[in-house]
Amino acid sequence: MNAPTTHKGPQALDIKSATLHTVRLVLHSADTQELLEALDLRMQEAGAFFQDEPVVIDSSALPNNIDWAALIQALRQHHLHPIGVCASPNQESEAAQAGLAAVDLAAPRLSPEPPSQPTAPEPPPPPARAAPMIVRKTLRSGQRLIAPEGDLVVIGMVGQGAEIIATGNIHVHGPLRGKAIAGAQGDTSAFIMATEYDPELIAIAGVYSVIENPESNPHHKQSVMIQLDGDSLKFEPLG
Repeated sequence: MNAPTTHKGPQALDIKSATLHTVRLVLHSADTQELLEALDLRMQEAGAFFQDEPVVIDSSALPNNIDWAALIQALRQHHLHPIGVCASPNQESEAAQAGLAAVDLAAPRLSPEPPSQPTAPEPPPPPARAAPMIVRKTLRSGQRLIAPEGDLVVIGMVGQGAEIIATGNIHVHGPLRGKAIAGAQGDTSAFIMATEYDPELIAIAGVYSVIENPESNPHHKQSVMIQLDGDSLKFEPLG
């Protein structure tokens, strides 16, 4: 009988980089009761949209301490999974005791070495933009499509229960009946365009709208572009 094969050393696993899409929960108050009530209200509005999503809690704007245990318990009761925190050093220490690791939500930057001679400052080059992800198919219920580095173009239908996410803009050349999230890393200039607007939920840079009565929207089943106007979603008819 042959002995079972065993793997020793590094051959047993690989370590690779990955892009992780998370929900960012930004706290504007340290009052526990106020936070829990706001969380209940937001989750009622969103329905099951954020269910089972990983969450990074951002308390960097708050000087006061947070009741991390109560907040974590409330998130889990709403089927959310807190995985980390972005906070001040003293808050990070307390969050670590509750099982939350510190997470850097800022995009990585490369710092050039200082020049040996003083030189006039040069204007920064425009940021590199990845080519858009283009998909030619129908997305059905339960399917999720993510463009982690730029725009997403769907030539086809995004059905009910399907979800599309992009760090840049979203173009849907067909019916948009599922969920669409543009500017997923906070790009407030991102937009959503659809030739037949009939979604369950749309979001741009964290500003979202759950559509409960689609027929009441004046752009229902029409071609439309949605952009941010401050903290509100602005609709512009196309064609």
